[in-house]
Amino acid sequence: MNFAKYAVSLLNKAYQPIKDNASFFFFMYLIGILVSYAELPTNNPHAAVYSNLWLELFLDLYIICIILSLIPLKIRRWIRAFLYIIAYGTSLIDLFCWVKFQSTLNPSMLLLVGETDEREASEFFSSYFTSDLILSSVGLLLLVMLIHILTTFLKKVKLPPAISYRITIVKQIINHSYYLLGGICIVILGWAIEASAHNKKEMVQMFSLDTIGSVEHKLTTDDCTQFYLPIYRLAFSIFSNELASQQIDRLIEAKDKMSIDSCSFKSPNIVLIIGESYGKHHSQQYGYFMPTTPRQIKREKSGLLIPFKDVVAPWNLTSFVFKNVFSLHVVGQKGDWCDYPLFPSLFRKAGYHVTFITNQFLPKAKQAVYDFSGGFFLNHPELSEAMFDSRNTQLYRFDRGLLDDYDKNQQEHNTNHNLIIFHLLGQHVKYKQRFPSDRRHFKAEDYAKKRADLDGKQRQMLADYDNAVLYNDSIVDAIISRFENKDAIIIYMPDHGEECYEGNRGFICRKHSAAIDYDLAHYEFEIPFWVYCSHKYVTNHPEIFHEIIGAKKRRFMTDALPHMLLYLAGIHTKDYHAEYNILSPQYNENRPRILKNTTDYDKLIHPSEKESTLKRK
Repeated sequence: MNFAKYAVSLLNKAYQPIKDNASFFFFMYLIGILVSYAELPTNNPHAAVYSNLWLELFLDLYIICIILSLIPLKIRRWIRAFLYIIAYGTSLIDLFCWVKFQSTLNPSMLLLVGETDEREASEFFSSYFTSDLILSSVGLLLLVMLIHILTTFLKKVKLPPAISYRITIVKQIINHSYYLLGGICIVILGWAIEASAHNKKEMVQMFSLDTIGSVEHKLTTDDCTQFYLPIYRLAFSIFSNELASQQIDRLIEAKDKMSIDSCSFKSPNIVLIIGESYGKHHSQQYGYFMPTTPRQIKREKSGLLIPFKDVVAPWNLTSFVFKNVFSLHVVGQKGDWCDYPLFPSLFRKAGYHVTFITNQFLPKAKQAVYDFSGGFFLNHPELSEAMFDSRNTQLYRFDRGLLDDYDKNQQEHNTNHNLIIFHLLGQHVKYKQRFPSDRRHFKAEDYAKKRADLDGKQRQMLADYDNAVLYNDSIVDAIISRFENKDAIIIYMPDHGEECYEGNRGFICRKHSAAIDYDLAHYEFEIPFWVYCSHKYVTNHPEIFHEIIGAKKRRFMTDALPHMLLYLAGIHTKDYHAEYNILSPQYNENRPRILKNTTDYDKLIHPSEKESTLKRK
């Protein structure tokens, strides 16, 4: 008997936190479900993870209700009111962003808000706050908020006896069912704890990271945390911006300390083309079985384009590569990338006119953390001004748009000494979206013999990737054509490699969380790298041309590229080191090429060699 009373008392207590905060629990749960499922149907990348959101939301609200129950009622009311403002406010903003930009709250959006002035804010409100919002999920949330407000005020209104009587009957039924409701709470809580434990653990780990790069890398794991509520997304955005601002402060300090001893303007026009997601094993120029680079091969046969044989990227993530390539820091030096100057700022300070044309890193509302992490330092007003004289202001569906932008908006600003950086979208997934439909050349059936191991869908994916490589070939050739009659040198490098059903791996894109073995390094880090010199450049700078030919077989990792660029410009600064310049006689070819700060590329062993070694043992 005593046990039964104890059990009933325990069940009643289990329900007590919700009873004490019934209206709070009901409406907060309702808007949590409403917002999540309004965004879920097309929020495809992590849709499966959201299957447990109703459990995790129950757990979160139950914990909040326990805390609220421990606070005196007079104070509790004010705290609940504050939580209402936060919950409804962030949910409305999140849904608004989803309806207007097809994106939830993210770090880039928060960064854009911080950089918006009064005029821009006014134009934004007049452009986006339109009547159609009422008919969207934003309007539905506003209706819930209105009902919540009305029910709160109805508590103070004297109701007709018939209605009041029915409400009293319902309350009595609930009062006699506390133990049942408590039992349901305990069951759901146990289920919710089991279902959401991993996500909570991952969330704690995420907020314990100390750089925006480590946050980004964490997000590449398959089981990373999901910020399923707008308030969590807001907290994550604030956290990400704070981490980014720490590195911005260090970059600004490095910028302020940099100095130029002299500049001879050795190369009047230096063009850097940065590709995207392009491993050299899909380049005909490097032995691929499909004719994916006919124009580059033709340039190579002219003797003016020199491909390098052994070049790797330091990372297989664009943002990490950009940080390593733009900073004078190289892997192995003390400090971090943000403790060193960015090479475009040195060029600009030396007197070069610097143009940056990107098809990826422009600030925009719908932007993943990866783009935020890679572009935050390029788009920071003070750093951007220090690095670039001119930039493009819009993105394009295809990379051809960058050439048109250069022709119409950038070319006229060139001076006698120019550094021009093209950042292409290249072969970034989805591959079939990286080339116009009328530029489709390869078809799935073209791979029937060479890739009989693949099914029809996979061969089509492979054809799409190779079509993107072929289109990229036309883009880089078109860039060359704009400088082939000038005194110009052009360097081409993709940010990193890419897998598209290589070998028997059955995989596309990149494996960010896997340990780096020989195959992963071969496919995801080895890249094409070449230097093109115009005929006029070869005539005016024969010594550099011969240095390029002499260096083409040297081992190289692209984190050291800025030192080669400074040499080509004739910029003398304390931050330049000849041992990192691949064209220098002092170049240290034995410098370890450490991939992702973990793995020495040159110590990786081919699987066949490893197998023969084991057999000998």
